[in-house]
Amino acid sequence: MANRFGDLRRSTLSWCRRTRISASNAAHGPPYGFPQTPPVVIVHAVTEFIGEYLLRHPLKVWRDPSDRISALRIVTLMCLFAPLSKAIYDSDAIRFDARPITELIHRTGDWALIFLLVALAVRPLSRIFRFNQLLDVRRMIGVGAFAYAAAHFTLYIVDLMFDWREIASEIVHRNRLTLGFVALLGLTALALTSTNGMVRRLGIRRWQRLHQAIYLIGVLVLIHYFLRFKLIESTPIFATGLFGWLIGYRMLVWSRSIRSELPTWMLIALSGVIAALTFIGEAIALGIQANVSPLRVLQSAFDFDMIRPGWLVLGVGLIVVALDFSCARLANSPSRARARSLTGAASGKQRAAQIPK
Repeated sequence: MANRFGDLRRSTLSWCRRTRISASNAAHGPPYGFPQTPPVVIVHAVTEFIGEYLLRHPLKVWRDPSDRISALRIVTLMCLFAPLSKAIYDSDAIRFDARPITELIHRTGDWALIFLLVALAVRPLSRIFRFNQLLDVRRMIGVGAFAYAAAHFTLYIVDLMFDWREIASEIVHRNRLTLGFVALLGLTALALTSTNGMVRRLGIRRWQRLHQAIYLIGVLVLIHYFLRFKLIESTPIFATGLFGWLIGYRMLVWSRSIRSELPTWMLIALSGVIAALTFIGEAIALGIQANVSPLRVLQSAFDFDMIRPGWLVLGVGLIVVALDFSCARLANSPSRARARSLTGAASGKQRAAQIPK
């Protein structure tokens, strides 16, 4: 609050300077020759302060940190609201469904998981595309994942007719709901501490340690998603494979002493290993469920009547490899090298001109 009052005072003095009112007159008030009525100055300064500090940052999420309209943020917002628009478009089909609220519960839960995976993919994609501006929308996507998770839980409460005793009993006694509720609490903590003010208040190191809990939250969400199905399904296995690829990428980056982009061969090896683990995990799960040997299940992986999740994970990994190879060639092209050298020379001349002689 003290900082905001300080900002208000600076905003008032700035307005006074623009209207050629001296800072001393603004500080001492009407007896010292204030040329306008003081309430007018105060109202104008307060209006400017509200417009500049209270409305710009929380609500104008389509602007980047430099307060310019960001096409990337606008596209991200459109993607975040797309599932809601699709649900409104399908409202007639949902209304005539046997259990419409259950259908909405599943939709919001699916999109919460999707946006959680996308938020985890932002950092690897920014390195692969050599496009650090992607990091600007990571927070928005993470908050979007929390919003859909909160809607998922709210619809569950509505489905149980706000019977809080039954809701508490279900959360305590059903493992799937217990894991989902713990994951929701974790997402809530991360969403509440995602602001710049909380980063300053917690300190960057403590804030980073707190937000590393997203990996544990991701595991809980995936287990919650698995337990939703009575039988082994391909979709949760595919989602788990993608999550494993993202975790494997981060482990490779952390294990390297040089913080540079991973070489192409390492990405190919990562994709192959994660795809193999996806095949093995699916084979074990289906073998236990059907009481058959996992080796027999693995043999069916080459039956392409139905594409197994392992092939999908491998395909996604190879697409990422191709994108990384193309972006690396483009970044190292002669025209890009000349552009970087010209930019560096211009910035050097600018810094030299700013040095007092």
